[in-house]
Formats: sequence, C-alpha cells, structure tokens
Amino acid sequence: MKKKKGWKEIPIAGIIDKGGTAREYKTGSWRTFKPVVDKPKCINCLQCWIYCPDSSVLVKDGKMEGFDYDYCKGCGICASICPVKCIKMEKG
Repeated sequence: MKKKKGWKEIPIAGIIDKGGTAREYKTGSWRTFKPVVDKPKCINCLQCWIYCPDSSVLVKDGKMEGFDYDYCKGCGICASICPVKCIKMEKG
C-alpha cells in the first residue's frame, strides 16, 4: 500500500502543481441550469467563448458550435453577455 503524504508534503491549497490537470476533472455534473443556443439566431460574435470561465464554449472555424457540458457549470455568463440573446439557460 502506498504511504499517504503528510501535511508538510501536500501543496498549499490553490497551487496547480502540474499543467493540464483541469481536464482530468469533469465538473459539469452538478450544474442546475445549462446553456442552450438557438443556432439560427447566433451571429458568431464569440463573446460567450471569450467570457466563459470554464472554456466550455465549443468553437470550430470561427463559429460557435455548442457547449462542452462535461465542464460547463451553468453559471449563465454566456447567456447574460450574448448581444442577441440566443443563449437561454434551461433546467438540466
């Protein structure tokens, strides 16, 4: 059995000890609301992509393609920042 680290060996809270570790933790499962986009109404301004704190807005060839619900926490920033209000927050 592997020996557990003592308190002196554990990094201080908030320290990222190696890059790329956030992709290992899918955090979208505890959200109450999820963003849903009305694609015909979207003008692809990508404001949602710029402001998303979780990098959950999917973009391909300069166009908004949808959301990565594995990481979206449902904060609603994308919906509130959208200039044409094509993103709605729905239960789920």
